Amino acid sequence: MKFSFPYSKFKVSRRQKESLYVNMLKSRMIEEKMLLLLRQGKVSKWFSGIGQEAISVGITMAMNSEEYILPMHRNLGVFTTRKIPLQRLFSQWQGKASGFTKGRDRSFHFGTQDYKIIGMISHLGPQLGVADGIALSHVLKKENKVTAVFSGEGGTSEGDFHESLNVASVWNLPVMFCIENNGYGLSTPTSQQYNCKDIVDRAKGYGMESHLIEGNNILEVYTKVRSIAKRIRSKSKPALLEFKTFRMRGHEEASGTKYVPKKLMDSWKSKDPIIEFENYLLSTNILKEEKISIYRSEISNEIQSAIEKAFSENEISANLSTELNDVYKTFNFQEIKSLDSSTEIRFVDAISDGLRESMIKYDDMVIMGQDIAEYGGVFKVTEGFLDKFGKDRVRNTPICESAIIEVAMGLSIAGIKSVVELQFSDFISSGFNPVVNYLSKSHYRWGQEANIVLRMPCGAGVGAGPFHSQTNEAWFTKTPGLKVVYPAFPYDAKGLLSSAIEDPNPVLFFEHKALYRNIRQDVPKGYFTQPIGKASILREGHDITIITYGSGVHWAIEVLNNNPMISADLIDLRTLQPLDLDCILSSVKKTNRVIILQEDSLFGGISSDISAEIMENAFEYLDAPVKRVGSLNTPIPFATNLENQYLAKRNFESSLRAVLDY
Repeated sequence: MKFSFPYSKFKVSRRQKESLYVNMLKSRMIEEKMLLLLRQGKVSKWFSGIGQEAISVGITMAMNSEEYILPMHRNLGVFTTRKIPLQRLFSQWQGKASGFTKGRDRSFHFGTQDYKIIGMISHLGPQLGVADGIALSHVLKKENKVTAVFSGEGGTSEGDFHESLNVASVWNLPVMFCIENNGYGLSTPTSQQYNCKDIVDRAKGYGMESHLIEGNNILEVYTKVRSIAKRIRSKSKPALLEFKTFRMRGHEEASGTKYVPKKLMDSWKSKDPIIEFENYLLSTNILKEEKISIYRSEISNEIQSAIEKAFSENEISANLSTELNDVYKTFNFQEIKSLDSSTEIRFVDAISDGLRESMIKYDDMVIMGQDIAEYGGVFKVTEGFLDKFGKDRVRNTPICESAIIEVAMGLSIAGIKSVVELQFSDFISSGFNPVVNYLSKSHYRWGQEANIVLRMPCGAGVGAGPFHSQTNEAWFTKTPGLKVVYPAFPYDAKGLLSSAIEDPNPVLFFEHKALYRNIRQDVPKGYFTQPIGKASILREGHDITIITYGSGVHWAIEVLNNNPMISADLIDLRTLQPLDLDCILSSVKKTNRVIILQEDSLFGGISSDISAEIMENAFEYLDAPVKRVGSLNTPIPFATNLENQYLAKRNFESSLRAVLDY
């Protein structure tokens, strides 16, 4: 009998061949059932992997069970081969409580540490960098493990693909980048996606090995991946694997396949990975029809039983408290006070001290960023760290903010804390997607913490112009799942940085560059913490409440020092998310007047939300309208006169007097 693939050339045991077949068959039969349920209106959406089962099953069986796999929509075979109970999968697809996301996300948008599977997000690219982070954890722990991450050929057009391959190559990370090339990104053919012959051609530019694999031949997938994985475990190096395949259904069922030429569809139909392999097993007497019938019956019964249990499960209850409480992982803060003596240091020194103390406390913690190693960072915060903590833990990075933030997420999945220095907070825009769509949502979606601190040198007043001067905290204070810390003094900077690193949630830690070497304060030498989410009342008065943070604190102090007749509560927020609303409202109800000062441009800044909270919760206490003071709604200019005109400092005093005189 003639087969599409040369099965006989691959040395695989009879038992293993049978297992490969059964795992593919199980995946196919579940898919067929899902399509039936979809037509019956019992499920809302399905991304079919029919025709691609050999890749999912072959890769999963070639790996060890304790090694992480990061699959995508069409990789049902990864989940079933890892023996996830079918009832949980059907419950997940139904949005039931027995699933993995408490009804908060659908299909394969979830992960499970129990089965070492980390699911995708719809933005596709970020999981490639996350795989780098998991692989880095294996390097740091000296574990001989490999990580496999999936992408489609369309996903290789994203910047995350290129950044992640580059990082993996530069850092020699044990990652298999598995690209399922099924010819179409939804309806867009590969001829409109890239201009090289094969995706593996790109590997040469990244200095990594590559392999072109027949994705519909289960024995080729299994044996080649098994060999590649074995080699990567013993010699930590990444590899780019391209699997030629085809999906026989639409991108999702509503898409259809009308854009596929009939001749092409027929060609791939003749290379169906399950039908062809089944015929081979029958012809070689590895399996008989009776045995296949038994397998089909057993799988069918298992599917039906799981469906009935999932469908009989009650619809998930909407509980307001549960929803709100699951946005963040619970952080049981314990205040630690230093017993060491204090010394007067600069703001920048306090940041450096806090980072150093945490590196000592957490001996596997990693810090990453551009120029932070030998050079010590552009602001010299990490100067001397390389000598003290070594190159494994103090890592210079390529210029690829997105991939490095994703690496940090991978480290967190593997149980390692990390701190990423964004050279300037402005540059976070190059890594915006993983912050607001991956880090922020992971705990809410499937209970995975993102134990990451992003250090954000920010702010104007130093003549750095439009690309190095933003104080862009408002981009993140509105994103549920992120915490935003913004200290104004060295003591707070050190204590809050320690707490941010202890906190299992993602924290954006803003550090104003103009304060780095201009503000000094007595700060304890040892390790200590301060509570995140608690404002500080720097001065107490009865005429007005001044609410501010960062450089605004020092502008306000200067104005009050020049106007001793003004009796004011001066609140330094210190943390913008979560916000200490109790402190704010208590002060406003006492003074009856309020002014909110921010360095950020006025429109859309956090002062607007604070003003709204005051109006909604303390309106009857006010003797004057709430006043917001912010910088101009323009980009930040370079020339000194223009920058001074831009900053909110210029009209704070006059605005303060106007509220008092109202």
